[in-house]
Amino acid sequence: MSKKVMIGGVPVGGGAPVAVQSMTTTRPSDTGGTVSQILRLEEAGCDIVRFCVRDEADAKAIPKIKEKTHIPLVADIHFDYRLAIAAAENGADKIRINPGNIGGEEKLAAVADCVRAHKIPVRVGSNTGSIEKKHLALYGRSAKALAESALANVAALEKHGVYDIVISAKASDARTTIETYRLLSQTTPYPLHLGVTEAGTKAGGTVKNAVALGALLADGIGDTVRVSLSADPVEEVYAAKRILRALGLEKNYVEIVSCPTCGRCEWDLIPFAEKTEAFTAKYKKPFKIAVMGCAVNGPGEAADADLGIAGTQGGCVIFKKGVPAARVPYDKAEEVFFKEIENCLK
Repeated sequence: MSKKVMIGGVPVGGGAPVAVQSMTTTRPSDTGGTVSQILRLEEAGCDIVRFCVRDEADAKAIPKIKEKTHIPLVADIHFDYRLAIAAAENGADKIRINPGNIGGEEKLAAVADCVRAHKIPVRVGSNTGSIEKKHLALYGRSAKALAESALANVAALEKHGVYDIVISAKASDARTTIETYRLLSQTTPYPLHLGVTEAGTKAGGTVKNAVALGALLADGIGDTVRVSLSADPVEEVYAAKRILRALGLEKNYVEIVSCPTCGRCEWDLIPFAEKTEAFTAKYKKPFKIAVMGCAVNGPGEAADADLGIAGTQGGCVIFKKGVPAARVPYDKAEEVFFKEIENCLK
């Protein structure tokens, strides 16, 4: 089990639930825009949010953002150690730095002194674009090089007395990402921040993240995740949640199971299933709903569903725990079924 690190009020590692992260596309100095985006992320289920701090105005905006939001704030800093210090002094719950580009040993020591004083953790690591030359020379562009580079950055912080650390080591392909984190899980006690860097657009990037993160989480590796996508940050949270749900790592939601349909299906199941998923998204409790195409895969295959509906000749059958409870015509199916969902979940 990894070491537990507190990011604001959210525990990461130590057996805590896997925390979902995202990053704003706005800068903190755009306080209104950043607050609006963070509130949307919170509503989607985000646990921790990160934003870039590019100048003093960004750092000074952190207190205003904290006043109006509810999840821990992580300040992402590159190149200027003074901004890392300013972010910590202005209330960031964690900072993300790269010790190699922060300005040298003396400046790294100043950052270390500051985070220790404010009792906040630091995220460090590596990605395929920032592997140090010595590791590239020894191992090439590989999982071993990524892992060793990340551990070297951890050692740089430990040298200055910082031990509240979260590690990331991201590749842009799924296989290298999996291999890297497996290596790290065997060699370090620190919690691991999982992700695939430069994963791509919503469709392709989600698949790539699901393959990499799913394989690792299924093996018990990983303490917090960000699904990086070239998309609205809220889509990153939705994708992360779906990955966790598929593995049974999140249970407080309404699960929708539905069949892919075939020539036996005599009703418009696909849009009905989509509407059901949208309708139930607001509920935060374990419940399973089945939307099935016909009698062949209706109550039988979905007998474990709390509530279900299946198409039959001339209408639909609503069933509970596999037992038929009502028969309704197609044109009344949505009204009756959604009312039944509300009755079950209220």
